[in-house]
Amino acid sequence: MSDSAARAATGIAAGCAGTLLLLVAAITAVITLAVGALTGGLSLLGGAPPSSAALADIPPAMLTLYQQAAATCPGLPWNILAGIGKVESDHGRAKNQVSSAGALGPMQFLPATFAQYARPVPSGGAVPATPWDPVDAVFAAARLLCAAGAKDGRDIPRSILAYNHSSAYQAEVLAYARQYADAVPTTSGAAAKAIAYAQGQLGVPYAWGAQSPGVAWDCSALVQSAYASADIRLPRTAQAQYDTGPLLPPSAPVLPGDLIFYGSGPNDVVHVAIAVSPTMMINAPRPGEGVKYDPVVTGQPIVGHTRPASSLAG
Repeated sequence: MSDSAARAATGIAAGCAGTLLLLVAAITAVITLAVGALTGGLSLLGGAPPSSAALADIPPAMLTLYQQAAATCPGLPWNILAGIGKVESDHGRAKNQVSSAGALGPMQFLPATFAQYARPVPSGGAVPATPWDPVDAVFAAARLLCAAGAKDGRDIPRSILAYNHSSAYQAEVLAYARQYADAVPTTSGAAAKAIAYAQGQLGVPYAWGAQSPGVAWDCSALVQSAYASADIRLPRTAQAQYDTGPLLPPSAPVLPGDLIFYGSGPNDVVHVAIAVSPTMMINAPRPGEGVKYDPVVTGQPIVGHTRPASSLAG
């Protein structure tokens, strides 16, 4: 190669390198902007119900698990855990859950990292703890995120980077987290307290006539206890709660904290649930299922809805 040709080739190489550096900088800027947009208001999503996209994509057992594990770290939104579970293993559905780096299981833990966050073994987890067990893995992931900045919602994006040191990974997790959280109207006071209580019982089994926090509920007992936590007294049965009101006109919008009643008519109310948004509710549905989020319209016809939080009369 002649000197002129060598210089020309060097110039081309330098130009390519400069272009590559500019491209990398541009991509980094786009990812940074995307993360900033995705994390806007992220701290408000901790109590958000799952969206229709979440209900369609996340297996019910995993959805409950994400919510229960997130509750062990104040400020950690459940949908961040769900976003990680989606990226890492499609919520445990991926056929190959061993990475080239040796990460294992549904939340893709390196064995040494898992060992740091595996204890105490959560209720229902495998003993000894293993990254292959979904309960062990999701609770360990919550602990890792909590230790890395998610506690009290201080720096959730940083906690995701601690899980995987990649801005692209961070952006992907946040994108799924946004998809999975339903937009909810802001609420406060008695309605917020009742909803928070009910959220704390997610996953607890249904049993007819039961009223035992953390052990078992039926639908009206959950509603009664949720509102009792907000100093509003309600009767025990769904029919009596409906009769207590105040009943809203059919055209009234459903607000967080409203009670949704089901049955064949106003004198045959057989079920009740607590609305957390215009389209979602917390429900203790039937034997064989636990307290969970459900669409407002599900199964039986709606008789009407009431708003106990509008009055402190019990």
